[in-house]
Amino acid sequence: MTQTTESPADRGGDRGDGRSGDRRTTPAHPGRPARPDRRRVHRAWIVAAVTFVTIIGGAAFNSLPGLLIDPLHTEFGWSRGEIGLAVSIDMALYGLTAPFAAALMDRFGIRRVVVVALGAVAAGALASVWMTASWQLMIYWGLLVGLGTGSMALAFSATVTNRWFVARRGLVTGVLTAAGASGQLVFLPLCAWIVSEHGWRPASVTVGLAALVVVPFVWLLLHDHPADVGLAPYGGEYVAKPAPERGAAGRTVRVLVDAARTGPFWLLAGTFAICGASTNGLIRTHFVPSAHDHGMPITAAASLLAVIGIFDVIGTIFSGWLTDRFDARRLLAVYYALRGISLLFLPMLMAPTVQPPMVFFIVFYGLDWVATVPPTLALCREQYGKDSAIVFGWVLASHQVGAALVAFLGGVARDVFGSYDVVWYASGALCATAALMALVIRRVRAPEDADAATG
Repeated sequence: MTQTTESPADRGGDRGDGRSGDRRTTPAHPGRPARPDRRRVHRAWIVAAVTFVTIIGGAAFNSLPGLLIDPLHTEFGWSRGEIGLAVSIDMALYGLTAPFAAALMDRFGIRRVVVVALGAVAAGALASVWMTASWQLMIYWGLLVGLGTGSMALAFSATVTNRWFVARRGLVTGVLTAAGASGQLVFLPLCAWIVSEHGWRPASVTVGLAALVVVPFVWLLLHDHPADVGLAPYGGEYVAKPAPERGAAGRTVRVLVDAARTGPFWLLAGTFAICGASTNGLIRTHFVPSAHDHGMPITAAASLLAVIGIFDVIGTIFSGWLTDRFDARRLLAVYYALRGISLLFLPMLMAPTVQPPMVFFIVFYGLDWVATVPPTLALCREQYGKDSAIVFGWVLASHQVGAALVAFLGGVARDVFGSYDVVWYASGALCATAALMALVIRRVRAPEDADAATG
């Protein structure tokens, strides 16, 4: 395949807006020249928008566990520990699937993997309507939904960002990370109302159908690589689409083995495990039942979680902007330290009604919810280069293992101690530890820094 080489003058130059590669005429297929793309909006932004909507559809189910603990306990008599175990299986598989999904996307394409994943989420959500035993909860919620949502986890965002963007990667990472929070914002109040008025089964059907609705958009609009449509990535130069990577599982394991020999991997994995423990495992799973223990209605507690989603979007996008400009390690240290402090105060804020201090906590915690993702992904990219999406998938696995442990142990603590207070305090201490770990991650000097040092 021949590639047309153009000077900056031939293609209009780099105007500083990241669209210097938009109008390349490199052929997308051998023997078939591509027509110049003269649209004002680079197709990368369309792909990012579809990815955003897809993550919202897949994340809808993540809004349910905290809402259904009490209804399932009441209807079936299952302990909170049993229900928490099913949630922990879902979260663990969510994380463990992510690195393999990134490799499968290299082998079979993003579109095919995501369509299958959405189908798995829908199947698990819809099948749960007929469950009568706790082992079925483990299969439908734990296995099917865990595998499906794991295939659309943050490794999916990393793959799309790495392929389609050179400029604005931090910002795009923040926006796509915020998609999960946007799903929470959309579905939490809706599902809380459905659970309160009609029961938990219609809520499960709702999120199953939400996953299916996204499938046509993915199939029609989610292109695997810029070269598929004859474009350069946003802000970069044209790159031919690489051949499909074979042996996806083997490659994923090899990347893990190589990364595990480095200190930064364990520090990133450890900090992200604490991130998962203090967000998905703790707040998303146990905040609503904990607030309900103090007399707050489920709908009110769920609305507070939805407010977290609003400020999560703002905080994550702003964190992406900051990551493009400041040291990612220091950003992580600040985020974890502030999160830990806020968790230590939470038990004192619980009340039957929503008071101003609780609103302040919700806003503060929302801004910090997944603000850790852009700097963590940036550090993976800095440390591990072309394997960064798969390495991030393994780091995400640690995030979900941490979340899974706290989802399970939080339920056990509630059964044993009669409250969640010990869980809040322990999580606050863990966040302080994560802040210290982030500061000792070594930096990788840019080539120009090395040249200056040796010059």
